[in-house]
Amino acid sequence: MISGKTSLLPLFGYPTKAFKAPLIYNPWFDKNGIDAVVVPMGVKPEDYASVLKAVFQLTNVPGALVTMPHKVTTVGLLDEVTTAVQIAGACNAILKRPDGTLLGDIFDGTGFTRGLQRKGFAFAGAKCLVVGSGGVGSAIAAALAAAGVAAITTFDTHADSAQGLASRLKQHYPELVAETGANDAAGYDLVINATPLGLPGDPLPMDIAHLAASTFVGEVVMKTEMTPLLLAAKERGCRFQVGTDMLFEMIPAYLEFFGYGSTTADELRAVSNVVY
Repeated sequence: MISGKTSLLPLFGYPTKAFKAPLIYNPWFDKNGIDAVVVPMGVKPEDYASVLKAVFQLTNVPGALVTMPHKVTTVGLLDEVTTAVQIAGACNAILKRPDGTLLGDIFDGTGFTRGLQRKGFAFAGAKCLVVGSGGVGSAIAAALAAAGVAAITTFDTHADSAQGLASRLKQHYPELVAETGANDAAGYDLVINATPLGLPGDPLPMDIAHLAASTFVGEVVMKTEMTPLLLAAKERGCRFQVGTDMLFEMIPAYLEFFGYGSTTADELRAVSNVVY
């Protein structure tokens, strides 16, 4: 029940018809007696800057979620952003602080690494390959660096994107070995597909000819749980993480950011109304 005391958390994006976040957050808020609601707000790119400024004038808006196509634009509209945002060049969460200033963060990478941690992946000293240097891949790379991995190799079909990500990683984490390389899974402790390639019929995002059973394989594609890459990884005996794990693992980080406590991915899955 929405009342005069309800906190509104806008979900800025366009178009809104595919938004799934309200189907996860709102049942959890209801179950836990939290008087807040995530509200989809469809904003076209040309209107976004003015709408963002206006919405945060409302006294019952403590923060907002951001999705496509506004993640990159948001970075330049805030008072302060985290290291992860600086590396990713994108933002998907905004917090209005007591003084009215806006802080931006991004939790795609945090969701990914939280999932790995729950599955027992050892970050210290790990050598990682991130295929795809867009917003999601950059956020994951930033979270891996923060988690203490030893080396990250970036690959993208647009070589400048991969090089830019490697440079930003080195700037913020000088002791990290960050470099560009081939999309070959051989020799890594962790390989990640951070590209849209993952549906049946798509080419594999990386060369897995020499993928070792000891390598952990991560996926971001959510439209199908067991992508061709994950099926191949499973066949080789690799541990792996499905794409939707990133989504459900990042939401506790959002809740903590907004001051609503925390939860687990399992609890969120149990109460959500999301169907893939």
